[in-house]
Amino acid sequence: MFEFLDFFNYSFFNRAIILSILAGLSCGIIGVWILLLNIPFIGVTIAHCAFAGAIVGLFLGINPVLSGFVFCILAAFMINPISKRIKSQNNISINLLFSFSIAIAFIFAGLFKEHITDLFSLFWGNLLISTLNDVFLNTVITIILILFAIFFHRGIIALFFSREISKSCGIPENLIFTLMVLLLCSTISINLKSIGGLLIYSLISLPAATAYQLTYSLTKMYFLSIFFAVSACVTGLFISTFFSIPVGATIILVSCIIFIISLLYKKR
Repeated sequence: MFEFLDFFNYSFFNRAIILSILAGLSCGIIGVWILLLNIPFIGVTIAHCAFAGAIVGLFLGINPVLSGFVFCILAAFMINPISKRIKSQNNISINLLFSFSIAIAFIFAGLFKEHITDLFSLFWGNLLISTLNDVFLNTVITIILILFAIFFHRGIIALFFSREISKSCGIPENLIFTLMVLLLCSTISINLKSIGGLLIYSLISLPAATAYQLTYSLTKMYFLSIFFAVSACVTGLFISTFFSIPVGATIILVSCIIFIISLLYKKR
């Protein structure tokens, strides 16, 4: 018991707790948007593009958060132009970007001769090596995300229902959707080092999918998704620290368990 409480004597662990709560908040909100907009493949593609960008940035000596953000922004806004160019549905352009990003990520990962610890933190994530700057960036993005969800609540609901009808009613649906994509890219980029590039999308999708099993209310879905995401992050952090196992993978495992339990009590 005393060993468990001793964790709180270390500043790096306290930073990890704060960061896990912030990651749960931001990923919980973003997950609801991706689920109800029915764009899971776009979400996972953007996540892997951010992962590739972060690895390239680390290799070139650039801030991986910045390079990851640039890569996922480019990916997000290349989907439609590529689709029009090859005269097909978005699925082909999404598969192309997904495959390209994975290839780039592993090619540059194979070129690393040093900074191997930093490289592996981008793969699997590690909340315990977070800095005050990471906490600050996560705090800023989370606050912006919450304010956006509050002030654009009705417009977001309209987008969930129909983008075409939203536009005909005078709602700036294109602006709202663009801002949502920017916030998605920001959330993924700043959590790459904490959760891991290969795992971040699971933390975005699983809590929202769990909440979706339990309620029809959007407001309740937000709160439940956030609750499940934060619970998974904090529980996974404690378990991983106590048993000395990878943090990111433990968080996702806890998320999977929560989702399986929710299936037993689902209302849908």
